[in-house]
Amino acid sequence: MIKVLFFARVRDQVGCAGLDMELPAGVSDVAGFTATVKAMGAAFEQALSEPNVLIAVNQEMANSQMTVEDGDEIAYFPPVTGG
Repeated sequence: MIKVLFFARVRDQVGCAGLDMELPAGVSDVAGFTATVKAMGAAFEQALSEPNVLIAVNQEMANSQMTVEDGDEIAYFPPVTGG
C-alpha cells in the first residue's frame, strides 16, 4: 500500500488530503506512479501536470526516476517559501 499525500494548492485542486493506493503492477518509479495518479481524473491530471509541483518519497525530495516500493509515502506539493 502506498500512502499518497497532497498539500496546499495541490490538495485544493484534487479535493482531498490523501489516498491509500495499491502499487500498480509494473510501476517501479515516481514517474510511473504519478502517471497512475494522473489517470484518476481531470483534477489529478491538471494538478500534477503543473511544472513546479514537488514530490517527496518518505519525506525526502524525489525526482521522477526515484524507486517506489510498497509501503512508501509519496507527497505532492507546490514550492514553499519561508520567512
